[in-house]
Amino acid sequence: MSSKVKKKILKLKESSTLVINEKSKELISKGKKVYQFGFGQSPFPVPDKIVETLKKYAHRKEYLPIQGLPELREKISKYLLHRTGNNFPKENILITPGSKEAMLLIHIAFNGEIIIPAPGWVSYEPQAEIGSNKVHWLETSRTNNWFPTGKELEKKIISIGKNKNLIFILNSPNNPSGTVCKNLEELARVAKKYKIMILSDEIYTDLTFNDSYHSISKFYSELTFITGGLSKWCGAGGWRLGFLAVPKKLTEFLSSLKSLASESYSTVNTPTQYASVEAYANEHKQYKLKVKAILKAVGNYVYNNLKSNKILIAPPQGAFYLMPEFKIKKFKTSSKLCEAILNETGVAMLPGSDFGFKPKKLLTRLSYTDFDGTEFYRNVTNCNQIDDEMIKKFAPNVVEGVSKLSNWAKNL
Repeated sequence: MSSKVKKKILKLKESSTLVINEKSKELISKGKKVYQFGFGQSPFPVPDKIVETLKKYAHRKEYLPIQGLPELREKISKYLLHRTGNNFPKENILITPGSKEAMLLIHIAFNGEIIIPAPGWVSYEPQAEIGSNKVHWLETSRTNNWFPTGKELEKKIISIGKNKNLIFILNSPNNPSGTVCKNLEELARVAKKYKIMILSDEIYTDLTFNDSYHSISKFYSELTFITGGLSKWCGAGGWRLGFLAVPKKLTEFLSSLKSLASESYSTVNTPTQYASVEAYANEHKQYKLKVKAILKAVGNYVYNNLKSNKILIAPPQGAFYLMPEFKIKKFKTSSKLCEAILNETGVAMLPGSDFGFKPKKLLTRLSYTDFDGTEFYRNVTNCNQIDDEMIKKFAPNVVEGVSKLSNWAKNL
């Protein structure tokens, strides 16, 4: 039967982030205590006003335009202008069922090759393969906060060939490292020099802990796509609402994306698009402040209680991830390391090899969202007073899992 499936599709595996979530739930159903540090999902409730708007428009059942509700695209255009200083008019915004779908459409339409910094999100490479675009990994290091330097990017571009069609993918704050890129201008300068396109995955940008929104499009708006959506800052992953902002120079590219959208998902579900007008029309400042304060406090708790001579780790800067590196010679690959940790401690994490690192590099991704976000959110009255006692009370699984992981490493 396998001969009936295209070879490139046969090579694909299910997304490891979704697989670890299902595996964790399966182990829990069998009575095993599992600390779910593998799946990156916001634990927080969707803001009440946005939920109320969804209810209000639940009866709307008509198809909306392929490109998305004009009013929603207008709000996203203003949202991006305010944050990036760049004008992506509503005509250049495409509403998609999650930002993941927006990226997939780009890969299918694009004819060229892809540069992905390692670490990079688990779906970047498989999507490129679906689109028949060759992938070039660009391995980064802790010394530059897990992002490439301008020199490293330039060297990679030259090694591939200056005249190739290239897309460079940038994700900041980063999944899986939780770090923020501090050399955007330098990277933009190189991209501009060689006229390559940039796909700026900004799904976590509203969860930057220093309260500022950083977009590489500020320095290179001409050929930078931006993707974003509701899943991370708004806690609405299952609503599947994302967007793609296309620079004016690539309007022809957008036409092809619209054609692909029309022949695949047709349009994003109607009630969610109306609810998303409310999401992008207002800042939701208090909600975001509280969510970021909780994530930063929990992330710092994990960092402070894990770092040791056996576990190297950087403090959290955004999103809800940390990327521990284990200095333990017993394991040959990060995959074997994660397997042993899950079996021996119940802590579920993803191996660094899922994010573009060589298997022998013992890095893992730790998502610190295994807590009741509704309960935690409800009990925070002062964002500056989230102490260890609160974390122990409202994020007990995180506290217990970190303790088990730390003790396990110490005893090896």
